[in-house]
Amino acid sequence: MSNQQQWLAVCDESDVLANIGVCAKVADKQIAIFKVPVNSENKLYAIDNLDPFSGSNVLSRGIVGDLKGREVVASPIYKQHFDLATGECLEEDITIPTYGIRVTNGKIEIAASNSQLKQLKK
Repeated sequence: MSNQQQWLAVCDESDVLANIGVCAKVADKQIAIFKVPVNSENKLYAIDNLDPFSGSNVLSRGIVGDLKGREVVASPIYKQHFDLATGECLEEDITIPTYGIRVTNGKIEIAASNSQLKQLKK
């Protein structure tokens, strides 16, 4: 059985302000969404909201910035930096999940697997 991805609308594009995270729940996952202005256009990122060092869902509340040319969010708890594009932690050898994200007709959509969507219907 295929575990293809589908796009799930989670919020309006206007709900996400530049450099301020928003949390969306997709199935059993909390996903942190960020809009970052880069060279006069906005880039969208979606990463796991779970801070692997504290075990808390807080990354959407972190501080967004540029660190050595990489767009990052700093965890509000222990301050590790996570690359928004790759999920890589810059201080430790750990990577958090990232998710596909796009805007369609003013709605932000997150890529969700078929198994995640089945959990939503339960």
